[in-house]
Amino acid sequence: MTPTPPPHPAAAAELLERGLGRRAFVRATVAAGAVLAAGVAAAAPAAAGPRSRTRLPGEVLQPGRGPVDGDVYLPSRADEVYWGYLPRVGDAPVARVRSGGTITVDTVSHEGVLEDQGRDPAAWFAGRGVPREQVLDDAVAVAAGYDRHVRDFDADGPHVVTGPVYVEGARPGDVLKIEPLTALPRVPYGVVSSRHGKGALARQFAENPPADISLAEVMPPVGTDGRATGDPQRYGNVSHVTPLSTGRGGTTVASLPRGRRGTVSWPVAPFAGLMAVATVSDAPALDDPLVNSIPPTLGGGNIDVNLLTVGSAFYVPVVAEGALFSVGDPHMSMGSGEAALTALEGSLRLTFRLTACRPGSGDAPSVAFRYPFGETPDAWVPIGLSDPDGSRDGQGGDLDVANRRATVNALDFLQHDLGMDRSVAYAYLSAAVDFTVSQVVDRTVGVHGTIPKSHFA
Repeated sequence: MTPTPPPHPAAAAELLERGLGRRAFVRATVAAGAVLAAGVAAAAPAAAGPRSRTRLPGEVLQPGRGPVDGDVYLPSRADEVYWGYLPRVGDAPVARVRSGGTITVDTVSHEGVLEDQGRDPAAWFAGRGVPREQVLDDAVAVAAGYDRHVRDFDADGPHVVTGPVYVEGARPGDVLKIEPLTALPRVPYGVVSSRHGKGALARQFAENPPADISLAEVMPPVGTDGRATGDPQRYGNVSHVTPLSTGRGGTTVASLPRGRRGTVSWPVAPFAGLMAVATVSDAPALDDPLVNSIPPTLGGGNIDVNLLTVGSAFYVPVVAEGALFSVGDPHMSMGSGEAALTALEGSLRLTFRLTACRPGSGDAPSVAFRYPFGETPDAWVPIGLSDPDGSRDGQGGDLDVANRRATVNALDFLQHDLGMDRSVAYAYLSAAVDFTVSQVVDRTVGVHGTIPKSHFA
């Protein structure tokens, strides 16, 4: 299908007002200026070659419609996506791209699609004031037609994962450099969810609360916990549909109510929470716990580092021929920590440059040949995970472990890539580098450092 060109901004605004203004949800969005008429800026990646363009989508980005930036276009089809799991080494690719080439992926958010929301996004969003034309056709198709394995809400990951993509020339021992070039919201809203048994203030089924908080401080409140029913729609989970609009200076913002005081608004910064290469070769089934999409691993996965927006680079060690790249968990924005469980989740059209980096080439940080590593135009981002082998041999969620690994990876980078004496580098980290909690909700927790490039100018 040939993508249609974006309409003129004035025509887009007229379309949005005519087609969406009937509903209260959309009236609130259009009153501030709908995001799809405003667009989200696409910056130039740090080392991405030609500058990416900023454009106005001007419409809901249904499959095959609207601007496509990449050499290859990959939709999310119900019979090809992995719902809750990552591709394995040896799985057949659904797309191919040359090393250094670009691919545009229509990602699908899991919010509105999941079993606790009825597995019927058209009905679920309609109940929250979102008209059917604002609900993505591929989300509806995945919810209704996914049958690659029998879904188990309590065991499976939530993420709709698109891939794998075979990167020509990538081979075991390389690093895959993943550069987000553009990130376009496919719809003018996102969803933030909190689920019982998950999140920073969650209580498991045990009667006692987690350490250092009381039952009264658990979120969602324990009195709404219906997990004992076994019916996900009665679990008492909470989801907030969050409209996007144009704020001051043309910035795209998201907003939530704050009672009689109006709203709280913040700028969006779209990115993929999950970017992965295949690392597992011994999972006998597509839905094996070893490839569950929740915990981040040495192959990346659900890494949830909010600095990895357009203009960044994410480096991961390659294990499989062709790397077998996959992507999911699209975020409109995310606070470090991701306290309530989810970010502002929302489907994005993402374009990436995928490049295989050889050992000794200098094209990737040395740490990246054994561990995920990030980079922005302004900083290097060493990453630490508490238990980076996924679900193998259980899970560990100790932030101290993640912080120590991020510190070691930072030291290795400073010593081997930037030439610092290790003891001096250790002192520098203490004096000048921030270590931030990436997320505390993905079973394997994460910490990342931010090493400013300006310090080495």
